[in-house]
Amino acid sequence: MTGGSKGKVFLVDDDDVIVAMLGRTLKKDGYDVDSESRRFSGIVDRFRSWDPDIVLLDIKLGELSGLDVLAEIKDRKVNTQVVMLTSDDNVETGVRCMKLGASDYLTKPFNIDEVKIVISNIIEKGRLRNEVDYLRGVYSEVFRTEIIGESAAIKALRENAAKIASAKVPTILITGESGTGKELVARYIHKGMHNDSGSGCVPFIAINCTALPESLLESELFGYEKGAFTDAKTDKKGIFELAHTGTILLDEIGDMKPSLQSKLLRVLEERSIRRIGGYEEIPIEVTVIATTNRDLSEAVEKGDFRKDLFYRLNVFSLHMPPLRERADDSLILSEYFLGHFAEKYKTRKVKGFSPEAEKVMRGYGWPGNVRELKNVIERIVVLENAEIITPEHLPKEMSGWSVDQGLPAANRFLLPDSGISLDDIEKDLIMQALEKTNHNKTHAAKLLRVSYDSLRYQVKKFGIE
Repeated sequence: MTGGSKGKVFLVDDDDVIVAMLGRTLKKDGYDVDSESRRFSGIVDRFRSWDPDIVLLDIKLGELSGLDVLAEIKDRKVNTQVVMLTSDDNVETGVRCMKLGASDYLTKPFNIDEVKIVISNIIEKGRLRNEVDYLRGVYSEVFRTEIIGESAAIKALRENAAKIASAKVPTILITGESGTGKELVARYIHKGMHNDSGSGCVPFIAINCTALPESLLESELFGYEKGAFTDAKTDKKGIFELAHTGTILLDEIGDMKPSLQSKLLRVLEERSIRRIGGYEEIPIEVTVIATTNRDLSEAVEKGDFRKDLFYRLNVFSLHMPPLRERADDSLILSEYFLGHFAEKYKTRKVKGFSPEAEKVMRGYGWPGNVRELKNVIERIVVLENAEIITPEHLPKEMSGWSVDQGLPAANRFLLPDSGISLDDIEKDLIMQALEKTNHNKTHAAKLLRVSYDSLRYQVKKFGIE
């Protein structure tokens, strides 16, 4: 289908008048039209090269049978829909056409409006079929992805996520830095909840709470009734209704405005929604998974997040650890992405990593987490020709993070000849970070490049509070 065109139609009929009449009408209606009314030998090759959406094919083409042409189209698996044209209004003729693979048939003389309707319906069904095939492909890729890693933290995360999915918990909170894979965990849980029915068939709808203004976010979540506001010309279902029996992912819920938080809390408690401008309570059956890279307990203390909503979300919570806290997983993920992108870009030239490159990757801090690692591997697969990746093939900013160095040279701590207590150094650095951030644990954790939970553990361990 070309830009601005409704679709491509190829006319095959030995009646010049019919071809001319249909051609003019369909062109005027916005279709691209080609035709043949004289030379029918090799006709399948002729229109196959033009790649039409629909072929209108007469049953009688002089000495040639249109049904034989239809059979050739199907035998050669030509990607087009066929509508047979016939002067015989016998039902058996129509049945025979359909059995041979025709999408429909039209009886002469034509009702031109009927022709338009038949063509329009077939093209629309084809468009929808292509969209469904595309989405099935997307969903099959998304939902066969597992949580990759063999670190203790990831193993525990997988185990707890599986338990939550098996129990079909209705509300879940997933925390973690940007790029760690919080949405992946959400999809993993969704897949586990709907494994029997096939997760690709059950709705999974994600919405970013920071991407839309508050008014638009509310209408997207809850929908609206006709006339609720100026542009509400018709009723519209919200995401909660569209995700019925499935999962809704509220990404970065920590940035949701307080006024909308109260409405969300009501939905979670009552399991029903009310559209904007509406009075009817609409029951919903949906799993709500919220993600955030913020410390919600701290946001509650500041008054930025409702305490009751936090308690409701935090009953079942999972934390996605940053990649720097599970260095060995970086190598496992690198191998996984190497295979993934080699398949995607149809290349097998990059086969692995040298021991030196593995050391660099293990020692690098990965501030962008798994998302950064994925981008690095994709770039290597596309641009590098070497079979074995060495440190020279990695981004320059990674070279200062090798395991041998531990830190970039400018930031290295020089161990005194007399030695020093690691616990004393660790405690002192934590206290410095807390002082620099006015005891904001979230910011202090970022300064120390550890997770918030790890910092809390260390603070408790050293009795700093």
